[in-house]
Formats: sequence, structure tokens, C-alpha cells
Amino acid sequence: MEATQTDIARLVHRQEIADRLVDYCRQLDEMDLEALVQNFTQDCRVTYGDDPHLRAVGRAGLQASLARMWRWRRTAHHLCNLRIWFADDQRATATSDVWAWHEAPDGACAEVYGTYQDTLKRTKAGWLIDTRDMRMRGANANFRVPVPPARRHDPPPGWTAPEGLDA
Repeated sequence: MEATQTDIARLVHRQEIADRLVDYCRQLDEMDLEALVQNFTQDCRVTYGDDPHLRAVGRAGLQASLARMWRWRRTAHHLCNLRIWFADDQRATATSDVWAWHEAPDGACAEVYGTYQDTLKRTKAGWLIDTRDMRMRGANANFRVPVPPARRHDPPPGWTAPEGLDA
């Protein structure tokens, strides 16, 4: 099967989107918020949780919201499990998982495992994140930010846990 122009273009677009999402993580860890907000559309909507401090509209709002991250001495955001779907040549959705490590000034560490659910638009500046919604997959006891849980199916009716596995 021979690749078409559309197939090749989609591969290029996928890589551009992946680079954009990784740039966000790197710039957040560097606290280069001016560069970070350039990964988003001017009128973006970003939700990390239900608390008003965890929501932002527009680049300026996002930059102001993420200033809260200065409370950590260091962070490390690791992105994986990226999936991208194209609605058309100008719009895409993506999901990715993130492991985010945070070190407080006193040395205590807080970790969260989450999923980003993004919509992206293709602009003159390239693919930009238009909406971002974060959901929590798990966290250690030191992570206390109220991020909503990710979706998980319930066990089937009648299921019982195997004995001896959680000893």
C-alpha cells in the first residue's frame, strides 16, 4: 500500500501536535510561562479542576493561573500514551497521559498521574491547543489539588477481588 499526500501530511501534523504537547510540559517545568501560553489559541479554555483557580480562559488567564506553580521548587512533567484524531485538516483532538512530579520548598514531593484531553486548531502559527481538560488517574498523599477523576468502568456484576493479591 502506497502512502498518499494526505497520509504523509497527517504524519507531519501528528508530529507537530506531539511536539506542541511536549513543549507545554518542558516550558511548564522551566516556568517559561510566556513561551508556554504560545502553545494555546488566544481564546483557549483550560480546566485542571473545578476550583476557579484551576480554570483559565485566554492566554493571559492561563498565564495568570499557572503562576500558582511558582509555589513548587521544581517540577517534572512526563507525557506519554499520546493519541490524536483528526476531525478535518484544521481540527484535531488528542489525549495524553502525564506523570507530574512536584517538589515543595521543604523537600516534600507530590505526584499526580493524569490525562489531558485536548482539542487543537491549525493556525498560521501551527497546531495550537484550543481546549484542555485534565482528569486524575491517581496521586500520592502529598498531592492535594482537587483534580476530577478520570473515567473508569465499574467491574462487571458479580465480580469479586482475588484473595491474597493485596497482602
